[in-house]
Amino acid sequence: IGNNFDDFYKNRLKFKLTSAQKRVIKEIRNDMGSGAQMNRLLQGDVGSGKTIVAFMSALIAIGNGFQACIMTPTEILSYQHYNKFKDICKVLNISIKVLTGSSKGLYKKELKESLIKGKIDLLIGTHTLIYDSVEFKNLGLAIIDEQHKFGVAQRSKLWHKNKFPPHVLIMTATPIPRTLA
Repeated sequence: IGNNFDDFYKNRLKFKLTSAQKRVIKEIRNDMGSGAQMNRLLQGDVGSGKTIVAFMSALIAIGNGFQACIMTPTEILSYQHYNKFKDICKVLNISIKVLTGSSKGLYKKELKESLIKGKIDLLIGTHTLIYDSVEFKNLGLAIIDEQHKFGVAQRSKLWHKNKFPPHVLIMTATPIPRTLA
């Protein structure tokens, strides 16, 4: 794992992770290093720390030379995530961008060119991420926030953005009954 994960965890994280967060990050780390595609559901109450687990998972992928993305159901949530992570990404020398339906033409064009060249490490956006015109050089981790707001076909489009399926982390605060799980 690259230095970004270790640097962030040891030197930049401004609070202590809960034991559950540590356990899940360890499981995700093991899944991502297993040689098989991870397809993991992260369920927790609003405010329980799913987003920091997702970000640290993205750091694992990026540290191993892959790109990561976070797909959200709304522009507001995309920008919340982007604004939460942009400063720490700058410190860690990680290129982060946001792409939504209201992204302007020239910005969108330049972003797509940079993405396919591998110059963007972490892309956060709405369902625009699944458009055919959005191509990654080497997507290693696709994170889907509030997964219940996307259809199965929409979610699976992210899985087909690479020659090899990326690891998938889907997050929800909506309880899923055990009978369905």
